[in-house]
Amino acid sequence: MSPFIRMLILKAVLPFKVLLLLFISMPIAASDYGTIGLIDTPTARMSSDGVLTSTIAIQSRTNSYAVTYQATPWLEGTFRYTGFNKFVHYDRNYALKVRLWSEQDYIPQVAVGIRDLVGTGIFGSEYLVASKAVGNFDLTLGMGWGRLAGTGAISNPMRILSEKFAEREKEFSGDSTTGVLQSGLFFRGKEVGIFGGASYQMESLPLSVMLEYNPDTYEAFEVPLGGLKPKSRWSMALNWEPKPGVELSLSRQHNQEWGISLVAALDTKAAPPRRQKPLYKSSLDISNSDLPPMISGGSWYDRFLYDVERSGLILVEATVDNSTQIATIVMGNRHYPMWVDAIDEMSTLADLHLPLQAKTFRIVVEEEGHQVHSVYIERPSRNTSKFKHTIRRQPLIAEVEKPAAPQFKTNFAQNKVFIDANLSTRFQFFDPDDPVRYQVYAKLGISLPLPDNWALRGSYSIDIDNTFNENNRQSDSVLPHVRSDVARYLSEGDTGVDSLFFEKRGSLSSELHYRMFAGVLEEMYSGIGTELLYQPYRSRLAFGLSANRVQQRDYDKSFKLLDYKTNTAFASAYWASPFYNFDLALHAGRYLAGDNGATLEMRRTFSNGWMIGLWTTFTDVSSKDFGEGSFDKGIFLKVPLDQFLGRNVRTSYSTRVRPIQRDGGARLEDFSGNIWWNLRSVRYDTLDENLPRRLP
Repeated sequence: MSPFIRMLILKAVLPFKVLLLLFISMPIAASDYGTIGLIDTPTARMSSDGVLTSTIAIQSRTNSYAVTYQATPWLEGTFRYTGFNKFVHYDRNYALKVRLWSEQDYIPQVAVGIRDLVGTGIFGSEYLVASKAVGNFDLTLGMGWGRLAGTGAISNPMRILSEKFAEREKEFSGDSTTGVLQSGLFFRGKEVGIFGGASYQMESLPLSVMLEYNPDTYEAFEVPLGGLKPKSRWSMALNWEPKPGVELSLSRQHNQEWGISLVAALDTKAAPPRRQKPLYKSSLDISNSDLPPMISGGSWYDRFLYDVERSGLILVEATVDNSTQIATIVMGNRHYPMWVDAIDEMSTLADLHLPLQAKTFRIVVEEEGHQVHSVYIERPSRNTSKFKHTIRRQPLIAEVEKPAAPQFKTNFAQNKVFIDANLSTRFQFFDPDDPVRYQVYAKLGISLPLPDNWALRGSYSIDIDNTFNENNRQSDSVLPHVRSDVARYLSEGDTGVDSLFFEKRGSLSSELHYRMFAGVLEEMYSGIGTELLYQPYRSRLAFGLSANRVQQRDYDKSFKLLDYKTNTAFASAYWASPFYNFDLALHAGRYLAGDNGATLEMRRTFSNGWMIGLWTTFTDVSSKDFGEGSFDKGIFLKVPLDQFLGRNVRTSYSTRVRPIQRDGGARLEDFSGNIWWNLRSVRYDTLDENLPRRLP
């Protein structure tokens, strides 16, 4: 199978089959570049906040695949992968567009943007664009630099500031500087071009037509590779929206070639549904003889535990203080995507089972062994106020407080082995010999609770089909091959142990959390390590330390080890912004290849569990020694699977997409400052924001 066909199947068919479940009801109007626009040119329009758009565009010159995310109401980011001549030549690039102001009665919407922000510069262009709606028409006029300047139309107005803007560096930088910020190109050039067009939405039909004027000459890369030189600056397209959030487009471009595109958009910000709770017969309605042997019918705690576990929750311990009339319940959450729903269910079950002396529930939230908050809730059956609904939505979130010696405690180490099995995939994108390599495999996971809050965790993968064994490319890295041999691991170790390690998590206080681990940590490394996180109660700032001693595993995923050993250590600072649910993390320290530097992460998390972000790493490794890409960077995506499965599950699909995997700036992704992200769903601001869901 050709690389082009694989790319088409794996990057188009499979993702869109999944995305069909979450399509949004809104016009898409994504260009072939992935950005919201006409055909090849941008408009000032943007998607709604939190919308993720995927685009596949096929022309005779190029085949493009793009993902665009509306990071804020005024900021749009795009990652685009473009192949020439069936991906014999390829390009990766990022783009940004910023809305300067919104449309008003007599004022158009205006935006400014940069294409190929970090890349080769092949598609380098900058623009200032305005869009105005007139009836069913949407009119666009813009001014462009770089490729959007074409042969030039007017003198560059930036020359008023400095004559330096009259000189533009070479568009194509070559692989030696791939991934470097192309600041020498931005808004430069002797002349600028004019672009624009119009779209018309037909009445009562899911059809629209577009007309575009595009000054791009395509001589930066496409024409030298055998592409057609445009006969005309004009192009037109017909767009069909067969269902909300899906758009098919047929275009006639430059009066010489046809193009087709498929666009899908989904709303990552959509509020998660309130699903039907599991139906089961309460233990109060089951006779003692019909209860499991380990459940004592005469114990309210045992009956409470029995119903809690069947509801998808975890009951760690419970105490009823008759003097204060407060019941303290330490709980975990196995199935509920939103912790507020889990707390609500626990309070309902506690109301059903706990002795009548308890008038207030103090629910201690425990996430992955870390006790984070106490939530005080008045016992629902005792709440007879006419303002009952208001009281129920206003529980008190406080610091962790619980009895030193609990009355009842669950023995999780007894007959508790959790095993899961699922079908999984691995992808490696942007290999020079093949745009995408993949593996389809069965994954078996195990979690075994042990005494003293330890646990044994592991996973084993069984190969079903993969293309990594077709990779004959050897790493040319001058650094220790700490990551660049990943394809060899996935080829020689297509079946084997991915991880098998002991782990202990806990909290020394409500502000200080720890983690210790040892064993086979991931498919490439075994070792030992620890992590600390200090986060003051209700603070938006947190600080952490992590350290690891690791040794590289053999390529066949056995328990054998290679000679390479190293230490990694990071000091981390975290900040939860008060706007747009953005989180920032800065990690500074020593990486797997022995280089020193810092990683900046920025992620946005919605209440439904979607998490989208990006990161960049700079170390003391030069761009030359780093190799293609110049420095480590990429996109992070976490997709909650409950929205696809239609039931309460906490599982999710997480992936990191890099333009290219190199050795500089490499770290153990899941063992280098992760407690902060693990506790994201139970942070004070998250719980407080979602309390209104407790309203009936």
